[in-house]
Amino acid sequence: MRGKGQKAWQECFLPRFSTKEIESIDKENGVVILPIGAIEQHGPHLPVYTDTLIAEGLLEATFSHLKKEDSIWLLPPLPYGKSTEHLGHPGTFSLSATTLQQVIIDLAKSVQLSGFKRLLLYNTHGGNWDLISMIAREVRIETGLMVFKMSGMDYKETLTDLYSEHELTFGIHGGDVETSVVLALEEDWVDMNRAPSYAYQRFEEDSITIDIKGGPSVAWISDDISSCGTSGDASLGNKDKGLETINRLSKKTAQAFIKISTFEMNYLKGEHRIHI
Repeated sequence: MRGKGQKAWQECFLPRFSTKEIESIDKENGVVILPIGAIEQHGPHLPVYTDTLIAEGLLEATFSHLKKEDSIWLLPPLPYGKSTEHLGHPGTFSLSATTLQQVIIDLAKSVQLSGFKRLLLYNTHGGNWDLISMIAREVRIETGLMVFKMSGMDYKETLTDLYSEHELTFGIHGGDVETSVVLALEEDWVDMNRAPSYAYQRFEEDSITIDIKGGPSVAWISDDISSCGTSGDASLGNKDKGLETINRLSKKTAQAFIKISTFEMNYLKGEHRIHI
């Protein structure tokens, strides 16, 4: 955890409470959040902790917009993800898909056995997403929990005046966005003298692309799309953009958390709808 934010890592940090205190929490409403990041190469300029650091920073900012009474509870981030597409790059520490799947299921069972009704899988590593999408339904079947999934970049449409459309679409790894956010969180961890400006035009020129815009796509690893380990123009990154990015995403994320915390599955069958 990157800091001692009063809400995220104190008032709403579930492991800080005793078993008796957790037992006494009113669980009719509320949600338990499991952040899932990664430790993997992010090019020559960013720390391998980038994805997990971003999860910590976005959540710390998000919880500043919440109250303890919202009953939104935070578990420690899972720092290891499925980063097999980056294996072979020093500093990449990956779980297999089957291991990560079982870890999520085991933790979800613990959430259910602790009496909670809702679990949110909060992801900040693209390589985890397909697995999380699949496992969320399996957790629902095995535990009966209401299971939600979110990405740290779910609200990137709020950032269109900060980053180019191309960067928001194709700068998927170590580009302008991630570089700016890490500069805002831990400036000393970034070496902008080594920040690459990697071209990603091929993604648009080829009829078979990586799986960003939908349609036919090719399975890829990081070495297939970049010789430097990144995709996007990291040289454009700056701290001010990162701070504003965190501010905007955290406000939208807090609103989503509040809606999730009172969601009921019967909404799907009736006239009541939830828009997150």
